[in-house]
Parts: sequence; C-alpha cells; structure tokens
Amino acid sequence: MKKIIIAFEGTHFSEGAFEFARRLNELQPVLLTGVFLPQTELANVWSYGDALGAPFTPVMETEEAEVVKQNIAHFEKRCIGNGIDFRVHKDFYELALPELKNESRFADLVILGSEIFYQDTGLQFSRHYLKEALQHMECPVLLVPEHFEFPESTVLAYDGSEEALFAIKQFAYIFPELTDHETLLVYASPDSDVDFPDIIQIEELAARHFSDLTLYKLNVDPKKHFSFWMAERKSSILVSGSYGGTEFLQLFKKSFVQDIIATHKVPVFIAHK
Repeated sequence: MKKIIIAFEGTHFSEGAFEFARRLNELQPVLLTGVFLPQTELANVWSYGDALGAPFTPVMETEEAEVVKQNIAHFEKRCIGNGIDFRVHKDFYELALPELKNESRFADLVILGSEIFYQDTGLQFSRHYLKEALQHMECPVLLVPEHFEFPESTVLAYDGSEEALFAIKQFAYIFPELTDHETLLVYASPDSDVDFPDIIQIEELAARHFSDLTLYKLNVDPKKHFSFWMAERKSSILVSGSYGGTEFLQLFKKSFVQDIIATHKVPVFIAHK
C-alpha cells in the first residue's frame, strides 16, 4: 500500500487530482492523506519559508474557512464512498510549505491539481510558483489536470542523465500497476545521426520494469515541437526528471515541461533527488 498526499489549495477542490487518486486506489489500495492549504497568494504559500525575517502565517477569512471545511467534508465523503483509506489535516489555518514539505518526506507521492497554478496569475508567475512547489517536495509529484484520460500508455523522457534515470526508476517502483502499459522511452534530438545515449544499458534496465517497451527516437527540436507531439497523446502520462534549478534535463530546457503542464492535457510525473 502506498501513502499518497493529495494537496488542495484554499477553496479549490481539484476533482481531477482526486479522480486520479481514486483510480489508483482501484488498481491497488492506497492511504490518501488530504492536505488543505489556506487560500493565499501562491507566492506566500510556496516561498515564504525561504524569506528573510519572520515567517508568513496565512490568515483565513471566516467565509473561506467555512468553504475549506466543506471541502474537507466532501473529501471524507468521497473517500468513504470509494472505499479509500484516508487521513485529513484539520490544522489548515497554519499549514503551509514547511508542513507540506515535511509531510512529503514521509510519503511515496504528492498529487497536485496542476491547474491551480494557472488560476488568476500571469504565466510567468505561475511557472515560478510551480517550480517552487516542486523543488521543495521530498518525494515524487504527480501533476494532474482537471480533465484527462486515465493513462493507458506511458512516455518516459530520456536524455541519458542521472535525473532522467532516477525519475524512470521512481515511476516503476511507485506504479508497478502501470508498467504493463504501452511504454515509449523517448529521446528527442533534431540531429537524425544522434542515437540514444547508453542505448544498451537503458534498454536492459527499462525492459526489466516495463513489459511493453519501445525505444522511440523523435527527430525534432524538443524546445519547439515536443509539447505538440505530447499533446496528441491524450491517454498518456509523462515521466520527467528534475524540474528547475541549474540542472534541467536537456529534453526539457526552455520551459519544456512547463509548456506541457500548462496545456492541461496529460498527467505529469516529476521526480528529483
């Protein structure tokens, strides 16, 4: 049984995130911990812990507190109705990034509704807050759009880097129930003469975990075209390495993963050390 954290922001209950958790529970029972963050400026929620001076403490208005309580009740009812073992954080008045970060240390996965990062914010700012959230989590994160098709296939983003391999292995360890799906191990390069890095070794590893594996060379510039290709694979899940920081996957430079997340088409699994 996996322990999964599902985090909700303020008055927004992500039906997409819950639906993904529900489907996972159907495949293999999970413990689902609901975390309800106060509705504040996303910048404060995700980055106040690193700010100078006294830490920011969210203040929840009475009306908002009532809506959050209703969301908690809705979460509990949905879990009971679907036979999901669950826990709930009720101390949501003071909960923010440090507490969520600490919780992620003791979880296998965090599920976030990806569209909350793009509500009422400019694209540049939403990307910054998304990066902040992902970099602080201490376990893999699954970003889920509100409307999606549950994955029937998997796309493993690969460039030969340590980060890519770590994400691939983490996905296989956490989701063995998804490893019998059609799986594409994708390496993208506009140079048709460039082959997969360490092709023998990656095939030996990946084929042990994914029973229907295909190595797929995509002869495109990933910074310009991969997101369009991925958008057509609506019943897929994308597996990616580290997000942000100084070491991007080459495949995902220049806001590559961010562009895919922003289209709200497919779930994205992200893991970093």
